[in-house]
Order: sequence, then C-alpha cells, then structure tokens
Amino acid sequence: MKILTLNTHSLVEDNYENKLMQFVEMMLKEMPDIVALQEVNQSMAKAEVLELSATGYVACKGCEVIVREDNHAYRIAKMLKEEGIVYQWTWIPAKMGYGIYDEGLALFCRKRIENIHQFYFSKSTDYDNWKIRRSIGICIENTWFYSVHMGWWEDKEEPFAAQWDTIEDKLLNKSQLCYLMGDFNSPAHKKAEGYDYIIQHGWVDTWDVAKRKDTGVTVGGVIDGWDDKMDTKEEERGIRIDYIFCNQEIPIKSSEVVFNGKKYPVISDHYGVMIETE
Repeated sequence: MKILTLNTHSLVEDNYENKLMQFVEMMLKEMPDIVALQEVNQSMAKAEVLELSATGYVACKGCEVIVREDNHAYRIAKMLKEEGIVYQWTWIPAKMGYGIYDEGLALFCRKRIENIHQFYFSKSTDYDNWKIRRSIGICIENTWFYSVHMGWWEDKEEPFAAQWDTIEDKLLNKSQLCYLMGDFNSPAHKKAEGYDYIIQHGWVDTWDVAKRKDTGVTVGGVIDGWDDKMDTKEEERGIRIDYIFCNQEIPIKSSEVVFNGKKYPVISDHYGVMIETE
C-alpha cells in the first residue's frame, strides 16, 4: 500500500494550474492508495458545485460543507476522472485563509470509504481565526487515516502539546490501526518539542522504521509561518516537519520525499512524503 501526504499550498501557489497538473500526473503514475492533503483551498466567491458524486465525493455526515468550483480537491478528482480514474474523496473547511479562501483538509482513497470522522483540536473554533486546527479521517477496512495540520510547540494561545492531547482524546477506536499524516510544524531534530512529544506517546514515525529512506527533509527553506523560527543552518539543510505516524509498528518498505525537485517537481512550499508498506 502506498500512502502520500502533502501540504499543498494549493490556490496560493504561483503558476497554480501547471502545479495542479503536475500533481495529477504524479497521482496517475504512482496511484497511491491513500492521499492526505492539507491547505486545500477554495475561493469563497466562487460558485457552489451542486453535483459531486460522479467525482467520487463522499460527504462527512453532520458537516455543513459547500464545495466550490475551484476547490483544489474537487479539481484533482475531476481531472483524475477525466483520465478514467475515480478515487473516493472527502474535504472539510477549517478556517478562512488570506481573507478570501476556505482552507481545509482532504483525503483520497482508492477503496470505498466506510466511515468519516472529523473534529477540532484547537481551543478556538472561530472560522476567521487563522490558528484554528481541524482534522478529518476516513476508515477503510478497519484502518483509520487522518489528515492533520498542527500549530507550533511554543504558541501561547494554541500550544502544540494541548493540540496533540486533544487529538489523542478524540481519535475513534484506538485499538485499530491508525495513521496520522500531514504538516506537524515540529522539526524532528528539535529535542523535547513536538516530535519527541509524539514519539513519547507511543506513535511510530514510519520514516524512522522504513527499510529504505532518504533524508526526509520536507521544507527546503524559509516558508510562511517559519520566518522567525529557522536559523541559518536549518535554512541551508532544510527541516523535516511533515510525517506519516502510525499507532503500531508495521513493516515499511520505503519512505521517500516527493515533489522536492528530485522526485517530481516542486509544487508547494512543502515537499510531500510517500511511504510503501510491505
């Protein structure tokens, strides 16, 4: 099974249309089984899409969700369908982005989505608060896959540790196999901060146990939110802040960074992570 995660930056990216096409081309070539995306935007001023089922969309029950015509996940699904490939997918908004976007999270799956679970893990749920954090998960064959975009360790209003504790408290069926995938805003090399906090709570970094892996670096320079958080060495060598964590140690054949200019073009301010299980 191939699992991919990427903080897309989506509509905010320069040369967006070309980057969207490059992402879809990678999907068609690699055919990942599960895809978790963060910063999946749509323009608040665009028209609503009234018919989504043909693209494989599965609504989150009890969620008030409007998908608009330039929704990044919808456009991916539509382009895949035009190539004869239908993934099941879901999307939820989390907050307002840059004053003009609905910013959210999405998941794509090649198999039937059996259940969807969403929750807030930030203290605030005010839509216009940029620090809002929300997660969405899907269940396939008794395994849960969650897309996550977390805050920073030292944030006084929304500290990382409190967000993580809330995630663990709200996860469903904790005895089942579970993956948490996304942008955790916690560099792996920073001791006694977010990464260590997750590992201390018993979660496995799939990169760490992979039989074949690269450096794992997912941010190659200063990006939004990190302007005052990176030193010169970190800027030069990059940092690892995007992960695929699992609540059980399972055999991982490989873990590799994608969309980093070496394996597939750079299409976001983050690189992606793709693992293959045995």
